[in-house]
This record gives sequence, structure tokens and C-alpha cells, in this order.
Amino acid sequence: MRIFINFFILFTSLSCNPEKKSEDNGWDVIVKGKVNFPQQGIIKILELKNDGSGQPEMIELKKDQTYSKTLHLTTPGIYQLDFFGRQVVNLMIDHSTVEVNVDGNDPQGAVEIKGSPDHDLYSRVMQMNQSIQEAPELKSIEEEFQRAAAVNDATKVEQLRSAYMKEYEKQQGKIVEVLKQAPASLALFNLLQNPNLIDKDKNLDLFVSSLAKFQKNWPTYAYTKEFSELVRKLKVTAVGQVAPEIALPTPEGQVVKLSSLRGKYVLIDFWAKWCGPCRKENPNVVRAYNKFKNKGFEVYSVSLDRSKADWVQAIKEDGLTWTHVSDLKYFDCVAAREYNVNAIPFSILLDKNGVIVAKNLRGPALDQKLTEVLGN
Repeated sequence: MRIFINFFILFTSLSCNPEKKSEDNGWDVIVKGKVNFPQQGIIKILELKNDGSGQPEMIELKKDQTYSKTLHLTTPGIYQLDFFGRQVVNLMIDHSTVEVNVDGNDPQGAVEIKGSPDHDLYSRVMQMNQSIQEAPELKSIEEEFQRAAAVNDATKVEQLRSAYMKEYEKQQGKIVEVLKQAPASLALFNLLQNPNLIDKDKNLDLFVSSLAKFQKNWPTYAYTKEFSELVRKLKVTAVGQVAPEIALPTPEGQVVKLSSLRGKYVLIDFWAKWCGPCRKENPNVVRAYNKFKNKGFEVYSVSLDRSKADWVQAIKEDGLTWTHVSDLKYFDCVAAREYNVNAIPFSILLDKNGVIVAKNLRGPALDQKLTEVLGN
């Protein structure tokens, strides 16, 4: 399991639209629906913005329990409907009339959303993802994995991890095919940014083709620029590329460049004291380091801790005797941003020329790869 940054991607300055209307004039969209609540009050609608500048607007509930609100938009956006402070619905609004019906009497808080292609695509893909998580093929491997882990069978654990990822990628292929056919949209951007949905490195072609859609249809969207930067990072950190430079201070304050380790195979290891899975993986890295350090192998650990004391304590506790650097900025670490790290543990193996040869090798897989390139 990996530690993920949890976020819901919001957009604040999208600036053109698929109907080729004037950016200055914008367009009108109707949000309407019917409410079934035992008690009534005020309905509010609010655009969710990164800077928190959105202001709620009130919507009048009619006697027949219907409501309707015309919004003037200059960009698509993510909005929040608050029904009487009792039920909140987030939805994407683009260029179509959106109907949101809610039933407060339903124990599950039933919500029906119609008319938003963005919402439909997002919901469809997330439902597919949920089905994948519950796939019998994966559940079976999970159960075997737990049994192997319970008896500390490291070899079996790694075999099952590999089998799980192979099956998971096969299942994910269904989502990838849907995303390949999707038009440039707010939903597509959200889905591609989701760190838990698909493997970005293994689906680089999808990101490149999606960027082409954004640049062709909406070249002035702010998120097109943001997505372009993401694709750039994916390209420069792809297997076969020379790893971007990292230059960060050690606990003693000495700046050590990644490039200073050229001539050796180097494992760039992003980790932190607070990351349980990282700490569990550290003994495997220690074993690999001790086995191969005299054969031209080095570890360059980048901590995403915030506290220097915590960082140093974890280094000592886990017996990590190699190169350690950090700017103590958590996931805002300059190296983490450049390498598009949104989950740890995360590692990259470089050859003697600084070229990326593999990513996220764990346990026996790391040992196997190092044996392959450096010998027993």
C-alpha cells in the first residue's frame, strides 16, 4: 500500500469553450431540479475555486418543490449545491442544462444528476474503477498476499505483488480505452490527474494524445498549461531518459547533487519518517545496499519530512548509511515536484550514466535487477 495525497482537483481560470463563444461574453447554463425533503430551507450554489474566492448564490425553492437557477459562465467549473445544509452535491458544469434531483427522505440520500457530459464521464469511469477494486481476480491474489505476508514469505509476497500489478494493469486497460475516446473536458483532466486511477508512466501515450486534444480545442485554458507541464515531467522521468538533476542539502547542510554519483548505479528513494510503507521497505533497501555497495551501487534518499529532527531520527533508527538529502517541504519538495511524486515510497533506479532504467523496484525485485546489472 502507498501513501497518497488526497485532493479534488479544482479549476479557477479556464478561458475558452467548445462552442467557440466569445470568452468575454460567456454563456448561460441552467441548473434545475426537484427536491423532496421533510424540512425546507435555503438552497445555495457555490463555484469551488482554488483560492476560495467563490461566493454562494441563493436559489429559491418553488411551492412545487422545484428550483431553477441561470448561471452566466465564462469557463466550465466545479460547483457545489447545498440543500438546506443537510445534503451537499458537487458537480461539473460545462455548457449543458444540468438537472439535480435530491430525495432527503431516502436513507442513502438519493441524488440524480442529468445533463452534464462531464459528470457522466467522470461517474462512469469512477464506477469502472470501483468495479476493478472489487474484481474477483484481484481479491483472490489479495487473499494469497495476506497469507504470505503473515508468515513473512518475502519471495512469495513479491511474486504476488507482481501478479497483482499485472492483473490490475489488465483491468485498468478498460479505463484507458474509455479515456482515449473521451473529448477534451474538465472530466478528462480530473480523471487523468487522479493518482489512483491509472499508471501514468505506463500510459504516457494517453497523456500525450490527451494534451494534443486540449491544445487543439482549448489552447488558452489554464489547465491546458498545467497539463502540459505534467506531460513534460512524465516525459523527462520516463525510462530511458537521463534523470533530472537534484541538488538538496544533507542533514549537515552540505548540498549534494545527484549527478555527483555518476559512474554508479543509483537508487533515488523518496521516503519519510511518517510513511509506514517506506519504513517497512527500508530493510530491503539496506540489504541491497550492503550487498551491492562495493560493486558500484549507491542510494540517494530524498526525504519528504517536514521536521529535521524526525528525518534524522528515522535515518538512525533504520540504519540508513547512504546519502540523504531534503528541503523539508513535504510533497512541495522541489525534487518531488520535478519527478511528479504524489505517493511514497517512490524510487527510480539509474544506470552509471544517470539514465532511468526502472521505477519502484521493491524487495526481491530490486535485488534481482541489481544482480542482473552488477552481478552476484
